[in-house]
Amino acid sequence: MAKPERKVQRLMRSPNRYQIALLSAYALALHGFESLFPSPVPWLRLGLANIVTLITLLLYGLRAAVTVTLIRVILASLLNGTFPGPAFLLSFGGSITSTLAMGFFASATPRLFSATGLSIIGAFFHNGTQLILAYFLFIQQIEAVLLISPFIIFLGTLTGTINGIVCEIIIKNLKKSWKKIQNVDT
Repeated sequence: MAKPERKVQRLMRSPNRYQIALLSAYALALHGFESLFPSPVPWLRLGLANIVTLITLLLYGLRAAVTVTLIRVILASLLNGTFPGPAFLLSFGGSITSTLAMGFFASATPRLFSATGLSIIGAFFHNGTQLILAYFLFIQQIEAVLLISPFIIFLGTLTGTINGIVCEIIIKNLKKSWKKIQNVDT
């Protein structure tokens, strides 16, 4: 294998702390950007930061994706003043479960799900975890959770689909860029 090819593979598979910090900053910026838009329901978000998590998972693996997720959730909650309140607990639980679920399906069935499929799985696990946590920690009325669940799952599927499509476009463009870098170095 030629030296430039190894360089590109290293770029794609072994993130260093600077790449993790940059990806975390992107996720945090998207999280902040998203909060500028009014939400129809106070706790409902598009999950734009999950695009970065999924890109990290697909390019660098589960460990890097979990690291980016942890950094984003903790820093965002500190900046928003929600650490360690109810919003933090819901965000933390949903984000970690979502990332782990996407990582599991990506590794257990590597060719079965596209980035969009993984994003929908992540959205489902994120919303499901938040609903379960909300029930056990705050609401404790199953009727209320069952009433809102279809709405939450539908919107999560919709935003998961959009985020997955955006992720696929970004990854496609990154791979084109890395291929150009490889051709320039040879």
